[in-house]
Amino acid sequence: MAPVTLLLILLNVFVSYRGFVRPWLVEKYAFQVDALLLQKDYKRLLTSGFFHTGWFHLILNMVSLYAFSELLEAYLGSMVFLLVYIWSLLGGNVLALFLRRADGGYSAIGASGAINGIIFASIVLYPGMGVGLLGLPLSIPGWLFGLLYMAFSMYGIRARSGSVGHEAHLGGALAGMLLAIILQPSSLVENTLVICAVCVPALFFTGYLLYRPEVLDRPLGTPRQRAKVYNIDHRYNQRRKQREEDMDRLLEKVHRHGMESLSKAERQRLDAYGRM
Repeated sequence: MAPVTLLLILLNVFVSYRGFVRPWLVEKYAFQVDALLLQKDYKRLLTSGFFHTGWFHLILNMVSLYAFSELLEAYLGSMVFLLVYIWSLLGGNVLALFLRRADGGYSAIGASGAINGIIFASIVLYPGMGVGLLGLPLSIPGWLFGLLYMAFSMYGIRARSGSVGHEAHLGGALAGMLLAIILQPSSLVENTLVICAVCVPALFFTGYLLYRPEVLDRPLGTPRQRAKVYNIDHRYNQRRKQREEDMDRLLEKVHRHGMESLSKAERQRLDAYGRM
């Protein structure tokens, strides 16, 4: 197995397993719209791609990565292959963020964007490559596998199943194809029909989502509107936390040194806290 491919598979398995047994890690590092737009927690664009919703999700992605990566990594070289993977992961999440920007609660995880980028970069360069199906003595052309994978992604977006980042499938596929064409411009001429066959549905469906945003979850307001609510809530929570800490400090002082140790202002604050 190619070295970067092996490293990526091991990293995905390790991080995903940590997320399975420590769900708070997933909450901290998942793709989450308001965490990105309001809290500017941009690391989630990258970290979310190494967690998965369960073993089936993880195995499906890793099998797809293995099926397409070895030939592509050998052709491009390990570092360029890694660039395609990261570029596609970020490209997929950026498109997902744009499509879901009105839905502050939207959250997703998975390497699907990165792997779709690898799949479609491979299709651009090797459209006739065969893809084996779960070890069976059968294979289908790479371009057909890509179309089926894209159809699954489109269905997932419409069905909004689980917390799988189906929107990132589209962005990752387009990002991977674009980078492959930039790296190998002759492929655009040599494989024009195949590129159009897999690229046009992705572009059409993306345009459809932009034209019909109601297909996605019910919007929860613009980022600016949510930012206003977030800032109000944040300030309220901060003030409440400060009051609680001050009251705890005053009660501790009374416990240690008696009520007489409090100044007049401290007694007034303690009385006010007791009436809240």
